This record gives sequence, C-alpha cells and structure tokens, in this order.
Amino acid sequence: MQSPTRFVTHPAALSDLCAALAEQPALALDTEFMRERTYRAELCLVQIGWPSGAVCVDPIALESVAPLAAPLGAATSVKVLHAARQDLEVLLPAVGAIGSVFDTQVAAALTGLPAQIGYGELTRRLLEVELAKAHTRADWSKRPLSDEQIEYALDDVRYLLPLRERLLETLDRLNRLAWLDEELAPLSRPMQASVDPDRAWQRLKGLQGLDDARLALARSLAAWRERRAIDRNRPRGWILDDLVLREIIYRVPRDRAALAAIPEMQEGVVRHSGDELLSMIHAANVPDPPPPLPRREKPDPEFNALVKKLSTLTQSVATELELAPEVLATRRDFEQLARGEKPESLTRGWRAEVIGARLLAAL
Repeated sequence: MQSPTRFVTHPAALSDLCAALAEQPALALDTEFMRERTYRAELCLVQIGWPSGAVCVDPIALESVAPLAAPLGAATSVKVLHAARQDLEVLLPAVGAIGSVFDTQVAAALTGLPAQIGYGELTRRLLEVELAKAHTRADWSKRPLSDEQIEYALDDVRYLLPLRERLLETLDRLNRLAWLDEELAPLSRPMQASVDPDRAWQRLKGLQGLDDARLALARSLAAWRERRAIDRNRPRGWILDDLVLREIIYRVPRDRAALAAIPEMQEGVVRHSGDELLSMIHAANVPDPPPPLPRREKPDPEFNALVKKLSTLTQSVATELELAPEVLATRRDFEQLARGEKPESLTRGWRAEVIGARLLAAL
C-alpha cells in the first residue's frame, strides 16, 4: 500500500484511503477528541497506521468520516489500539462499531507489566522508543494543526503494530494467548452510544442504605440532569454538580430558599431550574421531615480480616505468575466474596482456574 498524504481533509482522499485500508490485515488506530465543554465527545482527529505508513483523518474538515465504517468495522482485519474503550466510545457515533479489537494495554497487563501502563511507557519499555510529550494537552479542535502536532498524533499509531507483535510473542511463550482472547472479547461487543437517562442514577455514589422515597428522588433527578445534558450537549456536571445533586437527595429542600441554601448550589440553577427541581422533590413523596440518613456502619473486624486474607492470597498468586494483583482480582471482588457473593469474573474463564478456585477455598 502506498502512503497517502498524511493529513486527509477531502472526501475523495478519504475514499481512496478506505479502499486501500480494506487490503490491510491489521490497522493501528487512535483518536484525538475534546469533551471538557460538551456532553458528547467531539471527534477531532482519527489516526490510522499500517506497516508501511500512517495518516491522520480530519473529521472537522470532512462533512463525515462514515466511509471509515467499512475498513474499521470489518472483522477480517485486526484494529490495534491502546486503552481502547474511550476511543471506541468516541468513534461509535461517527463510524459505528469497530471490529476485531486488539488492546495493547490489556495485552501488556497479561505479560506482567503494570495494569494501566501508558502507551508512551510501553513503547519505551518494549521498543526503546521515547515519544514526545509536548502536545499531550493540546486543543485538537483548533485549526490549523501544526506539523509538530500532526507528527505527535501519527506517533500514536506508528508503534502499535510492532507492540502487538512483541506482546503476542511474549504471551505465546507464557501460554496466555487464550487469556488474551477472553479479555479482548468484550471490546468487540456492541456498545451504547450514550447513557440511558433512566439508569443514570446508578452512576451516583453515596446512595447506599437510603430510604425508598429518596432513591426515587435520586432516579428522577439523575434522569432529568442526563436528559438536559444530552439536549444541550453540555457536561452533566455543568447542569448540576454531583455533590449538589447528592445534597438535594439528602436534605430534601421544600422551597427555593432551602434549595439555594445547599452548599455549592449555583444561583443560576435555582433561578432557571428551581421550579423543576422542587416539582421532582414533591413528586417523590419524601416524608416531611425526611427519614434519618443511614448511619455509617463501623468496619466489621471479621469482614476486614477476610478481605485482607483474600488480598494477601491474590498477591501471592500474582507474584508466582509475575502479574499485577489487580489483573487477577480487585478489592471489590474480595468484598463480594466476603459477603458470600461470587463475582462472575472469578467463577468463569481463566481467572476461575488461576485464582477464583483458590479464593473460594480460602473462604
């Protein structure tokens, strides 16, 4: 495949690129995006690499990058990314689902490298290449991009294919390729483009032990905030901060004065949305005064001792396998086991054999 221009801004050039990419058995893939000021991530750049070259595709100059759906969605070619999940979410509205994903971060963790190792560090360790860091926090939505920015962006895909080959060699030697297949499978399953507003409350913290009426209020407020954030394409925290949302649920203010008295409550929220918020509060039928908030339970020494025992066992197994312990099991897994639950991740697949059975036996 001949290397096209390194910066694609015209539909004809994109069409030619897609036709050429269809011939490649493996593609390196990365994105640059902005989401600080919007609900939906703004796709600013798509970088694609192959063994003999790399190119940046400009979604801002092009009306659509939908033609990329064919080569990127094809199951016949492997798409190699690092820490893939965010890139897959950002690409989903623009080109649809990406087929046959290989995540170099996931693969690296199974070789014994840190579980969340960055692309630059992985490239340094495995390929002895030092990548530039000058444009890590660049605003990729601004045009024109400098030559240095384009080179920086292209570096994000230039080394992904060699990294994949090196990682596959190591995992083959360790007899862990089946582990990798299992870890990568979820990345090729269908993803949702956005959060279901009616489930948005599940993202909130600090709701454990609340009474049913307050939980109903939490569902209403979270759904309202999510829908408004989607409609206005603004971060949900700009609509209503998590801390403020939680305080409304705890305090259950009954009028504008009580609403305005909540710490960190913005005056504009009360002025423009106060009536809507109060309407949802009244509709939740929380008793007045509301039930007492759940008391924070003291740590159970036996529970903590069991969690520590499971953690120590996992660290021991991880040392034997030369893996980071969190690759095998997390504290949440230990807490579930200590409560008598059985995490699915430890009862099926390679983890069931390597660590799950030993943790269950230790109970």
